[in-house]
Amino acid sequence: MEIGELVGAGRSADVYALGDGRVLRRYRVDLDARRELEVMAHVAAHGFPVPEVFPGDSSATDLVMRRVSGPTMLHALLDGRIGAEEAGRTLAALLRRLHRIPARGSRDPRDRILHLDLHPDNVMLTADGPVVIDWSNAREGRPALDCALSAVILAQVAVDGESELAAPATGLVGVLVAELGADLDPSGPLDEARARRAADRGLSAYELSLLDEAVALIRRLAVRAS
Repeated sequence: MEIGELVGAGRSADVYALGDGRVLRRYRVDLDARRELEVMAHVAAHGFPVPEVFPGDSSATDLVMRRVSGPTMLHALLDGRIGAEEAGRTLAALLRRLHRIPARGSRDPRDRILHLDLHPDNVMLTADGPVVIDWSNAREGRPALDCALSAVILAQVAVDGESELAAPATGLVGVLVAELGADLDPSGPLDEARARRAADRGLSAYELSLLDEAVALIRRLAVRAS
């Protein structure tokens, strides 16, 4: 496998061109991408929009996927190609669609596939519609947690007075909370989402300091939407 140019980078992985319309996503740390491949194949089999994945004999830290063309939802928001209302409705629709897919391993019929990091930078806007990327956090569980985590991630940006994204994030999280309605439980699942964010070693001390205000914002929006 001949690895081409670097075409993208995230917090824990780099993406390289491979040719033939494929890319290689390689973890910089010792994480196993095989479980992620299995989850992506599972949701794709149920019609959920993810990049096509290619099983192979490469390292466990590697994931070979079909290259996806288009801006992220985040870049489209910044460029004005999409508004906060459309973005919020799209995120809510993706969450609801994902949560109709049965779990792979759990025997609890209430459990579903959870992305646990679904936000505008993990949604690609392609000519064929939105495509969800970065399934490294995916687990099985109750959908309310997934909804709460997406809301908390957005709300942290919304309450960040130093961020240029605060204004669009405020509008986006408001639409998301209203669209999700009863799917977003502002009690236990929201507390669990906050705890998960607090335990995220990738967040800075400043980002962690925004959590309480972010959760309070979500609860106010949920009351307003009820």
